[in-house]
Amino acid sequence: MTLLPENLALALGLSFFFGLAFEEFYVRNPKKRPGGVRTFPLLALSGAGLYLLDPAHAAAFCAGLLVLGAWLYAYYHARWSEETPAAEPGGGLIIPVCNLIAYLLGPISLTEPHWVAVSFAVSAVLLLGARESLHRLAQKLPAEEIMTGGKFLVLTGIVLPLLPNHPVTNLSAITPHQVWLAVVVVSTLSYASYMVRRYVSPEKGLLAASVLGGLYSSTATTVVLARAGKEGAFAKGGILSGIVLATALMYLRLCIVVAVFNLPLAVSLFPYLSGLFLAGLLLAWVCRKNGTGGESNALNLQTNPLELSAALLFAFLFVAISLASNWVRSEYGEAGIYWLASIVGFTDIDPFVLSLAQGGAGGISHHAMEAAILIAASSNNILKSIYAALFLGFRASLPATAALSLLSLAGILLAFLGSLS
Repeated sequence: MTLLPENLALALGLSFFFGLAFEEFYVRNPKKRPGGVRTFPLLALSGAGLYLLDPAHAAAFCAGLLVLGAWLYAYYHARWSEETPAAEPGGGLIIPVCNLIAYLLGPISLTEPHWVAVSFAVSAVLLLGARESLHRLAQKLPAEEIMTGGKFLVLTGIVLPLLPNHPVTNLSAITPHQVWLAVVVVSTLSYASYMVRRYVSPEKGLLAASVLGGLYSSTATTVVLARAGKEGAFAKGGILSGIVLATALMYLRLCIVVAVFNLPLAVSLFPYLSGLFLAGLLLAWVCRKNGTGGESNALNLQTNPLELSAALLFAFLFVAISLASNWVRSEYGEAGIYWLASIVGFTDIDPFVLSLAQGGAGGISHHAMEAAILIAASSNNILKSIYAALFLGFRASLPATAALSLLSLAGILLAFLGSLS
């Protein structure tokens, strides 16, 4: 194995950087301990040199690892005979682990791409320096959030790889892998917006609620904001603006989820969706002029959206709409798809949009898919205007319902013009 100068320099630089962070972490503790700006580079050099002696079997490297472990054991046996492990930050385990990481940096820098070694060292430094922050996070993080993280790993890391990526029925070209991938994409976007709203900006009030709620579900956001407006918790202008802003973010969200599965379709939809997004922002600003700004109260939009029951329901709707789209196309052609799009807009449009993006209604033209997505979004806007009128009252919600109606008409017009091109 050839030793490259840049690899050796990388090992020395990263181990020196790690040693600086190590000494900074223990700067307030006067006790001497193994490790630091000299020890870690020497350990990295030792690991690299011993690995180079026998790169095929790494016997010399493993022998050096045993020597390092025996030395650390002897050191801590003598230390702990005088005091308890709890007297050392981290129970004394951080120090031997840091020495082990420094020893491993040598062969990692020699054998792996540079980004692996840099990521390894930087992650170790960040975890070392974030001790207090991580402990505070662990203390205030609810147990259900940890369970939710486990559910997310189940969705992405266990279920998704096991599903077959080939059609299992002649009724649709959609594969089980594509169905669950759609579930993962939508769940990820919803969960990310939920986590940001809850832990990063829960106190930002209507603006954060409208933006992040629009990335999760503009329909649910409309209902919650309209109810809050009816209860008088927020100023009228802020409520009306928030409802329209959430819908504007819906167009951005649609473009993102379509791009994951069908980039050419997302590119062709981008001028339409971006235009509607900008029009929504303008209308939200106009609606805000109808009242004073909203309060800075926290607004609870929804509970944790990443539930397995919700994921299974989404998967069921995805398959059902895919089958319905395929049947409607075969029986009624593209006109039937347009009618189906107008109907599903009164439910959850994500399964329909993602089904089209993945070819669930195989055989329809590219322009027909664009038009169907725009029609579904426009139909959904009509549903949201109905919700706003029901919860806020017709007169109070008029600016928002008018804005949503304008966006709906604009979407239908764009769909009509696109289908003619």
